[in-house]
Amino acid sequence: MYLVEKEIRKTDQYELPVRKENRNATNYDVYPVHRIEEGKIGDGYASLAEALLGEQCIKLDGYVGIIFHDVREKLNQCFLAKGIEPMWVDVESAMCAQEQIDQQLSPFLGGDDPVFGKLCPLNLSDLFDKDKLTRLSQSPSTTMVIFYGTGASLVPVDGKLVFFDISKNEIQFRSRAGSVTNLGARAAGDAKQMYKRSFFVDWPILNRHVNSIKDEINFYVDGQRSSDITWIRGDVWRDSIASITRKPIRVRPWFEPGAWGGTWIKDNIEGLEQDVVNYAWSFELIVPENGVILESSGLMLETTFDSLMFLSGENILGSDFSTYGFQFPIRFDFLDTFNGGNLSVQCHPTQDYIQKTFGEKITQEETYYILDCQESALVYLGFQEGTTPAIFREALESSQERNVPLEIEKYVQVFPAAKHDLFLIPPGTVHASGNGNLVLEISSTPYIYTFKMYDWLRVGLDGEPRPLNIDRGMDNLVFERAGEKVKKELISKPLQLERQTGYELYHLPTHQEHLYDVHRYIIKTDVEVLTDGKAHVLSLVDGEQMDIIVDDEHFVFSFAETVVIPAATKRYTIKNLQNKPVMVVKAFIK
Repeated sequence: MYLVEKEIRKTDQYELPVRKENRNATNYDVYPVHRIEEGKIGDGYASLAEALLGEQCIKLDGYVGIIFHDVREKLNQCFLAKGIEPMWVDVESAMCAQEQIDQQLSPFLGGDDPVFGKLCPLNLSDLFDKDKLTRLSQSPSTTMVIFYGTGASLVPVDGKLVFFDISKNEIQFRSRAGSVTNLGARAAGDAKQMYKRSFFVDWPILNRHVNSIKDEINFYVDGQRSSDITWIRGDVWRDSIASITRKPIRVRPWFEPGAWGGTWIKDNIEGLEQDVVNYAWSFELIVPENGVILESSGLMLETTFDSLMFLSGENILGSDFSTYGFQFPIRFDFLDTFNGGNLSVQCHPTQDYIQKTFGEKITQEETYYILDCQESALVYLGFQEGTTPAIFREALESSQERNVPLEIEKYVQVFPAAKHDLFLIPPGTVHASGNGNLVLEISSTPYIYTFKMYDWLRVGLDGEPRPLNIDRGMDNLVFERAGEKVKKELISKPLQLERQTGYELYHLPTHQEHLYDVHRYIIKTDVEVLTDGKAHVLSLVDGEQMDIIVDDEHFVFSFAETVVIPAATKRYTIKNLQNKPVMVVKAFIK
């Protein structure tokens, strides 16, 4: 593992190594892999250039965040070493004028809102001038013409298509360093604004683009590393995805510090940079930002989970694919406040609000599963009886205007947290995790729509005040979730469904507004589970290891690791590998 030059990426996190390293097999793995046939992944620009020899026309397309001038320089050196001098054509020259692009994208950027925009429905081709693309295709023929840059596949000419992809966390690290720009932008900007534009504009546009060309890609390249690449032939990439989406899938998690972050992740997960202020989040399964690592002969290549959905979404979602399409609807993530701080007092939008305001199909529905906690850990949930919109708004605004602490427990209820509790947070519910918790957040997939209303007067890690969203919060809060109703309806009460020699099965009921449900297994020996045409998401929440067996193939997972079981798996067995019972939670679409 190694750190890379700061001018390319701004983070303390390690880059994905090229090769899979040996690890303690009983511990959480920060680089989980899905093995494919030996010899199928290539390493380095020289090997990619070798594979492209003899081609007269090549189109190097890729996701925003790829530094194409660096790709050009490194590949050009490889071709020159073979006695070939390509003609390079930058497709950015065929984009629409900057003013036209700005005008097209403006409705989706949220104006001066520091956090939110609206999902952009445009296609990548809308940002290009068709006449200019046609003129590019008439570039003089040489021994090799290479069209390069995001959108290269739009040039109307036949050629080998090489697609450079990059993980979403690395896009953010490069944005923070100012080494990349947003799609159609002249220059890098403020990192927070770049993220907002990425989320609402770049990623929706480019995901549609990838989906439209997925069957045409001749070479798929993992371009997230600063100085190296791994790559795979397009047909092998597609076949590999078709295969792994019938077996247990574990995405590559990634980790981030935060204003309220804690110490549990640092203390319990090996392989992470320790010289950081804290870790607040682990993106266990937030599929718009996570990827899946393929491994062949020790070489690792990450492909986005979006790619899995585009190529094999029906394998993954089964009967729910007709409803959710390419959007995987469940997410798992960790919120670490061990020895840290309270999360902001917040809520999430109602279905109608998120659809009309932000263009999302489903809203942000959450639950807090307490994976671990310290003594006296608390969860803030629901209103005190008698709290009205006028009273709460006046208290929030007074605290903000006067910069004085708010006695939040006068308005919001507080409950003690215990391991394996499940707190229910349907849209519009006021809530926060208090310090001393490791929360496994089991939620629907939308994940940035948090309306912070009180944040304990603190600043972010950048020293700047964290933006509050009091107005948006007040537009969505459900004040009827108050008093005894909160304890009755928003704290899940386990119900035993089965008791067998080898296991017990419990239902942890979610709220009627949640699109997903939760089961918990206590396994002494093993249990066979049917998917019934639905995807399952599992986490080992107590115990060291579990073995998931599918068609006599074994997949061993460790404590706190998150696993997707595709609907196409049909049936699987969870086997306990130790002498005492283990505990597994399972989330699935109702």
